[in-house]
Amino acid sequence: MAGPFVDAEGSHLTHLLAVSPWTHWLTWIFQVMPVFFFVGGYSNAISWQAALRDRKDYAVWLRGRLGRLCRPVLPLLIFWAIAAAAAGAAGVPGEMIRLGSISALVPTWFLAVYLLVVCLVPLAHAAWRRFGMASVWAPALGAAALDALAFGADLPAPSWANYLLIWGAVHQLGFAWQAGGFADRARAARWCLGGLILLIAGTELGPWPRSLVGVPGEEISNTTPPHLPLLALAAFQFGAVMLAEPALRRWLERPGPWTATVLVNGSIMTLFLWHSSAMMLCIGLAILLGGPGLAEFPGGGAWWALRPPWILAYAAATAIFLAACGRLERGAQRPAPAPPAWLLIGCVLIAGAGLSALALGGIQGADGAGLRVLPLALALAGFYGASR
Repeated sequence: MAGPFVDAEGSHLTHLLAVSPWTHWLTWIFQVMPVFFFVGGYSNAISWQAALRDRKDYAVWLRGRLGRLCRPVLPLLIFWAIAAAAAGAAGVPGEMIRLGSISALVPTWFLAVYLLVVCLVPLAHAAWRRFGMASVWAPALGAAALDALAFGADLPAPSWANYLLIWGAVHQLGFAWQAGGFADRARAARWCLGGLILLIAGTELGPWPRSLVGVPGEEISNTTPPHLPLLALAAFQFGAVMLAEPALRRWLERPGPWTATVLVNGSIMTLFLWHSSAMMLCIGLAILLGGPGLAEFPGGGAWWALRPPWILAYAAATAIFLAACGRLERGAQRPAPAPPAWLLIGCVLIAGAGLSALALGGIQGADGAGLRVLPLALALAGFYGASR
């Protein structure tokens, strides 16, 4: 989606979705965060059931779940603090640093939500065992009510609760999957088709935009805060994954695909966290060198032809960070006793507040005056505490 270019007036950081409206359809394919949340629900269900079976304390379980998610974030935040300070001292415009850091840190927004969802797993899983699919429909209906207030009564503020309601509902689907309720292919097909119909109806006939990723300059975003089209997408993707599961399982029985999956999974958080930073650094380096590969305005045929070499450059840069930081994700948990659960949850809340502020506003102040010390300190302190 990044659309930087250089012309006679200088360098510009534009966005493909803003200049090529037809690409909004592509977000229906590449917005895969619902898959992350229902796969997370499946994994958390297995882990929590094992903890109950082994009589493991909640704090011990929570510490183990948080460790791998939180440790890889620390070097990312430290890197951007140092890079932003160095770039500011070198005379790089503050607005460019701010926009670059926002682009790099936006992929981390989900952690602020997902970590809270993980903290609530015992309650959420108990709700699933008692109420079944009603534990999926209840938060979904709550999100629908908040969207009705936002679009029908012009009261958008309550919709920020949809971060927990919508992604919590999608996470509950993972419990349903793990419980085996979707082995029936006809049921999976109904979810897939129903989700697609609702997605088309909501974006074509309803008030929601077509893009399932935020578009710069547009007043309404389906992601900030989340709105009902993301639930429809989740239903579509959930049904599609259930339909594909038998074939995928057969494919993963082969040694090659399984080995590749295990190897990638060992550093998947590091890969996810650093890929946007690698992209922004490649773009920044190209701008400093006079703009090689950035002469084409985004969206044209020549611009698309340049995507493969750019993606290869991004991949090579990402591999460097993967080699340098991947070991933190794979590192073993410290043998010391787990902190109290209340302290871990407090660290999650602090980390989420800081990270959300950085993902929304960048690491540099809007006036280019320097680092945003408070949100950076909150994020660093929270993630450090949660990863211990």
